[in-house]
Amino acid sequence: MSQLFNDRISQLINSHQQKSFGHGLRGIEKESLRITRDGKISQAPHPAGLGSALTHPYITTDYSEALMEFITPPFTDSRSATSFLRDIHQSVYDNLGDELLLAASMPCAIRGDSSIPIADYGTSNIGKMKHIYRRGLGYRYGRAMQTISGVHFNYSVPEGFWPIFQDLEKNRLSGSEFISASYFAMIRNSLRFGWLILYLFGASPAICKSFLKDRTTLYQDFTEFDPFTLYKPFATSLRMSDIGYKNSNQSQLNISYNNLKDYIHSLTQAIETPYPDYKNIGVDPDGEYRQLNENILQIENEYYSTVRPKQIAHSGEKPTLALKSRGVRYVEIRSLDIDIFQDIGINPDTLYFLEAWMLTCLFHESPSIGEAESDIFNQNFLQVSYNGRDPALVLNRGQSKIKLKDWALEICESMQSVCEILDGSDPEKPYTKSLSTQIRAIHNPELTPSARILSEMSTSNEPFATYAQRISEKYESTFRKKRLEGQRLIDFQAVTHQSVDDQHELEKLNQLPFATFLKNYFDQC
Repeated sequence: MSQLFNDRISQLINSHQQKSFGHGLRGIEKESLRITRDGKISQAPHPAGLGSALTHPYITTDYSEALMEFITPPFTDSRSATSFLRDIHQSVYDNLGDELLLAASMPCAIRGDSSIPIADYGTSNIGKMKHIYRRGLGYRYGRAMQTISGVHFNYSVPEGFWPIFQDLEKNRLSGSEFISASYFAMIRNSLRFGWLILYLFGASPAICKSFLKDRTTLYQDFTEFDPFTLYKPFATSLRMSDIGYKNSNQSQLNISYNNLKDYIHSLTQAIETPYPDYKNIGVDPDGEYRQLNENILQIENEYYSTVRPKQIAHSGEKPTLALKSRGVRYVEIRSLDIDIFQDIGINPDTLYFLEAWMLTCLFHESPSIGEAESDIFNQNFLQVSYNGRDPALVLNRGQSKIKLKDWALEICESMQSVCEILDGSDPEKPYTKSLSTQIRAIHNPELTPSARILSEMSTSNEPFATYAQRISEKYESTFRKKRLEGQRLIDFQAVTHQSVDDQHELEKLNQLPFATFLKNYFDQC
């Protein structure tokens, strides 16, 4: 890694300030698809016992009424975050009826777009907006893509670290400007090194043929595992390939991550620029809204980036305006597949690794990104998603080529000092242990989740759908044997009841005509 990285670590240690970047806030957002006993996407509404999907702070829905999203509050340690996520799962299973949560990222048994119900959020203007936005996604990209599930990791550096770091950097920006600039430096390196997350934690090397039901010409790009399953022998995360999350419709977007101002400008431009294909769809040609607008992006969230700068937005506030007004508050990493080997879809050890990796991205030199380099990042992502475990895979590192294994080990080597600082006096050394686990997976690709999935499918001679269903039922059985209890149960019940009341209050308000509400939303500046 760079000399600048080594200098920054040395400065922190020599100034006895190395502990200042420990105990940052971290939170988890995890999507889970509700499925039936025969593996099909649920057609039932969001369970009433879980409150309002519009206003519940922990349990909501993503694209589909059947696609649940679990959101933890921010915590200063990874174990607390995963413990809270486990309690959310328990609460869901306590109210789920005779359904279960799919333990994998890629959906199965899709019977066309009409079998995927769009999430409903009630009759308030904000609820209508959320629903119509999802209608627009369906028209633009098809609904199948929207049923893919993943895990997002939210992370913020401790507030007390920033003035120390700014002083060591001898930087004269305002405090808020320095924090945002530093987060964007972290983000740029997350884009440069983000392929490593796909290699280590990718868990979608196979897909059901039904996922490509409307794109059967793509079958030829894959190997047939059995009559029902397609795969790539060295794939890590097909979810993150151009058949999944990284949609080809957005391949020409050039969103800048060089600074906050350019990011907001380029994203706003995409939201305000008409797109001919979407103009052909129309906004409300039959008197019923199909999408929020005819532009390249309806709103900020439509940009399927692997990493996002975030600020907590007020109710009804545009995310870009929140960033413009108050700067970057945290960073969201969006490239994690659901870990099928964990009943809650994420391992605490993974969070230790991610925190150290993100701090490494912060401390490393992070020059501006041009359009050509952005194309290189995207190509590296796609190569690793499709062929990441190929021992001969070579990635593009600027002006040179490098084997994935060699580059991965370089990154991990630089993470060692960060992990040692984060471990501090903890005798269990969780950060260093997590790093060691991933280094072993770099040396031996068969230890990665993607390889283990294909190995288990081969051993049990199961199609992907059958394999995922069996694992899902195993986890369901674990949760069905327990119940949420004690103070956590009381707290969840209170939040659930409050969410229902909050939605009712929104719907009782004297609301503007929806067209006026929508215009006012987009006119914010």
